[in-house]
This record gives sequence, C-alpha cells and structure tokens, in this order.
Amino acid sequence: MEKCLELAKQAASLGEVPVGALIVTSQGEIISEAHNLREIENIATAHAELIAIERACKKLGRWRLSDCSLYVSLEPCFMCAGGIVLARIPNVIFAASDPKAGAVGSLINILNDKRLNHQCHVISGICSEESSNLLKTFFKVRRKK
Repeated sequence: MEKCLELAKQAASLGEVPVGALIVTSQGEIISEAHNLREIENIATAHAELIAIERACKKLGRWRLSDCSLYVSLEPCFMCAGGIVLARIPNVIFAASDPKAGAVGSLINILNDKRLNHQCHVISGICSEESSNLLKTFFKVRRKK
C-alpha cells in the first residue's frame, strides 16, 4: 500500500486526484502500476485502477487477471469496480473509503454482488488515514485556487 500512496502523491504533484494502484501477481511481483491521469489525458476513464488493469493485461498478454491482486489507495468507483469484475481480479485491497463514489461497500458493493459472474475478496482500511489525509489536503488546496 505504501507504493500506492507514493503513486497517489505523484498524481497530486501533477494536479490529479491522488489515487495510486498496483496489480500484483500471486507470487508478489508488481506487474503494473498507475495513478490517475484524467486531467492530463482529458479522458474521463483514466482512473488509476483501469490504467493499471490495462497495463497488466498487455504485459501478461491476456484479459483475465485471475491470479492477481489489485491494491489501490481509494475505494474503487462504479466504473473501476466494473473493470475489476470484468478482469476477474480475485483480491482487492484498498486504503480509504469513498463515501461519495465508492462502489465496494460505501454506496454499493459491486465486487460482492452475487448476481454477477465474479466476486472478489476485499480488504479495506490498510493505510486509510494516510490516504484520507492526502485526499483531504489535495481538495483543500484545490478549493482555495
């Protein structure tokens, strides 16, 4: 999670919402990493999770990431949760909850919806205070501008 927070800080330094994500194999190898790029790329879907998933798929040469875990500094939104399900990622570990847009327990729990063809094991709260403080500081500074 510390690496996710480093990536989130990189995003903040670029004016992006500070979110970082990693895809890790079951052997513990980091195969992709990303941070938000919506502002830089002017692409609404350029969230850290989706970029990390895309990079992992390209690196592994397959769309199923069924032997990988996703680490992310903020609870995934609806869009990213959908991408996680579609990529068949079995484990998702996130830091801070997102009460306004979180789709992994805050507003809804897409990753454990039995109506879908894939569910995930979820661990939350790892380094949540540090991630939350990073986000609060970022938005406080942004509102002053």
